[in-house]
Amino acid sequence: MPTNEQRRAAAKRKLERQMVYRQQRAKKRRIIAVVSTVVVVALVGGGVWWLATHDFGNGDAAASETPQKESVDKAENIPTALHQIPKRPQALPAKVNCEYTKGQEPAAKENTPPANGEQSASGTVAVTLGTSIGDLKLNLDRSLAPCTVNNFVNLAKQKYFDNTTCHRLTVKGIQVLQCGDPGGDGRGGPGYSFKDETYPELTYGRGVLAMANSGPDTNGSQFFIVYGDTQLKPDYTVFGTVDEESLKKIDEVAKTGTISQTPGQGDGKPKTPVDIKSATVAN
Repeated sequence: MPTNEQRRAAAKRKLERQMVYRQQRAKKRRIIAVVSTVVVVALVGGGVWWLATHDFGNGDAAASETPQKESVDKAENIPTALHQIPKRPQALPAKVNCEYTKGQEPAAKENTPPANGEQSASGTVAVTLGTSIGDLKLNLDRSLAPCTVNNFVNLAKQKYFDNTTCHRLTVKGIQVLQCGDPGGDGRGGPGYSFKDETYPELTYGRGVLAMANSGPDTNGSQFFIVYGDTQLKPDYTVFGTVDEESLKKIDEVAKTGTISQTPGQGDGKPKTPVDIKSATVAN
């Protein structure tokens, strides 16, 4: 039978173990809280959002210590018919005023913003993206979004898009390939922003070229190519189209799949990289 002294010693050891355990749990909770705060600030304050809210997942401390297995989700039922060519229900004036406002975040790649002032709202501009999967041919339409077209051409001529990668491919819910961030993580931009050029009748579908944003009037350099079914609110400026042959190349990338952090999510980096080597504006 243990003596009183032995019982006191055993109780003391038990108490010490409990205190260490509680301290460890408290420390872990503090770390999780700090990391969560940093993530929220980074996403809301410094990041360029993706097209729709992206769920990064959550869980308790024990779950967070277990690494998630990546999965490759592949596109299915990609439509072949092109979306109707976008057209404004009411034409813009012959010229519109464009303003490019410096932001709080530094540019992901050095560039000179376009000059503020009037831009023509008529005519088209052909741009060829030389990529690792072949040439992607874009037709930019000033009648849809003159300020956006001016911005894209300005960045392309400065080689802003050269040697960058398309960081996002979605294969479920919406079917788009997203590019335009030199940093390759979806958070980078040119260091300035400009207003949306949207209208209520906007729809999205195969062949549409549009701007990604982080909320109203936050356009920068990120854009997306719609290769399949995509139901979105008219919150993303459409500024042109992509030709059919280019879309077929993107189809093959989508069929290879996207690397999702959560199985079945259908949203992540394309398994087949789409690297933009050059962006050439036709004279």
